[in-house]
Amino acid sequence: MGSNELEDWAGSRRLQTLALHFRLQKPPSPPFHDGFSKKAAVLICIFQGDGGELRVILTKRAASLSSHSGEVALPGGKVDEGDADYVDTALREAKEEIGLDPSLVNVVAVLEPFVNKMGLLVAPVLGVLSDKEAFSPAPNAAEVDAVFDAPLEMFLKDENRREQEKEWMGDKYVLQFFDYEADNKKFVIWAITAGILIKAASEVYQRPPAFLERRPKFWSAATKDA
Repeated sequence: MGSNELEDWAGSRRLQTLALHFRLQKPPSPPFHDGFSKKAAVLICIFQGDGGELRVILTKRAASLSSHSGEVALPGGKVDEGDADYVDTALREAKEEIGLDPSLVNVVAVLEPFVNKMGLLVAPVLGVLSDKEAFSPAPNAAEVDAVFDAPLEMFLKDENRREQEKEWMGDKYVLQFFDYEADNKKFVIWAITAGILIKAASEVYQRPPAFLERRPKFWSAATKDA
């Protein structure tokens, strides 16, 4: 992809820089990780808002779901047998959950994976929505109650943020909570979703958050590999 073509779809100098950085540093989609029987991928889909700010698409999970019901999440889900890689998983799940056509998303990178308490490895796929007007959310009512977007940079700021100290198997850590309101509805982005978005925002804006992170050790796939 040439620089002019990259500029056409990225729509932001930050995203152009990020895309070029990952093209040089990492393969576009790493192979599935060994050592994890349960794997998933989520889509961090970024677009440029009307004010020029970068925004990310989020969902509120359906209240009827058996796990994490009613929580805010990124579009995504577990790896299926037919998926070629994490990108396939993230794009397929985003289409199933919110009706996002994969052809509208230009994948920038696959970030370092996170692991939840149950040993599920989650690979964050960072993509750019090149034409936000072409996307009309069509949430799957069985999985999603709402689709909304939030400023990506908010996950680096100390505003509308709170934290809670936790402990798991002797590891003391802090979970971040971000309060956000959209369309007169209040949302809370927290736990591993907040952690993934803090990491993504740090990569895009090339700076650390304005607060101290004390992430759970079990979030790191390297901890299990060791």
